[in-house]
Amino acid sequence: MEYTQLGRTGLKVSRLVLGTMNFGPQTDEATSHAIMDSALDAGLNFFDTANAYGWAENKGRTESIIGSWFAQGDGRRDKTVLATKVYANMAAEGDAWPNHDKLSALNIRRAVEASLKRLGTDYIDVYQFHHIDRATPFEEIWQAVDVLIQQGKVLYAGSSNFPGYKIAQANETAARRGSVGLVSEQCLYNLFERRAEMEVIPAAQEYGLGVIPWSPLHGGLLGGVLKKEAQGKRRSEGRAAATLADPASRARLQAYEDLLDKHGLEPGETALAWLLTRPGVTGPIVGPRTPEQLTSALRALEVELSEEVLSALDEIFPGPGPSPEAFAW
Repeated sequence: MEYTQLGRTGLKVSRLVLGTMNFGPQTDEATSHAIMDSALDAGLNFFDTANAYGWAENKGRTESIIGSWFAQGDGRRDKTVLATKVYANMAAEGDAWPNHDKLSALNIRRAVEASLKRLGTDYIDVYQFHHIDRATPFEEIWQAVDVLIQQGKVLYAGSSNFPGYKIAQANETAARRGSVGLVSEQCLYNLFERRAEMEVIPAAQEYGLGVIPWSPLHGGLLGGVLKKEAQGKRRSEGRAAATLADPASRARLQAYEDLLDKHGLEPGETALAWLLTRPGVTGPIVGPRTPEQLTSALRALEVELSEEVLSALDEIFPGPGPSPEAFAW
């Protein structure tokens, strides 16, 4: 396993991040525990979750599964760098109430206590804001986080789905307060979706945030979807189905799979390996539903992409270019 620093911090994390969103909704507790054990055995020490994972009537279920895994002992908690998130309304369906969501000091206090209880731990390594809160000033957010840091309940704060200007605003406000500020940004970033390169990733690099891409296979589209479709192994739904219905997008995916066939590369592993070459990226989130999917993701760490392949990938999936040149001169 390869390790790197999380942004400007001294925290060492694996270059792959174990995403747990499927634990509960699609993967039962026993299999989830097995996947986490395998991840630790492979040296993968950075686990990502969110208070809302489990969804609908089971919000919080994923954190509870992680908590029951920690409870098995054998150093599991100490070996894990744990990241969770706050923003979603955690009230039961039909029982929403003011101040039960977003980033007010009140909800942050309530949410962190609930997450700690579900996770069965007394601290969270990286506490992430799942979305921007347009109604709450960063002065209030940092006041709440600083109290949690002083109490030892949170070590670092991170963001998720923040635009570049909000990363700047958050950390400038933190600097004025003498607070540490954001140390990571979790954003949608993959070969197919590269808009983060324009503003988000440059802002993260400027302020010393580690970049943690989510959906590295773009909903499975970069995992060899056309070959699987031809073999009758996959039926795409939602965003993936809409993308495949677009002739131009389908042509790009075909060119991608043909390129990798030519070089003897596996699509999913290549998509992850490409992210590992990108400036500012700490490590992509992999969200296995099965132990076999985790094994496949780990192989990406051994994939070396030649300049020929990297150039061809840029031709198939061109990025937006740097800001402001991408939209100005």
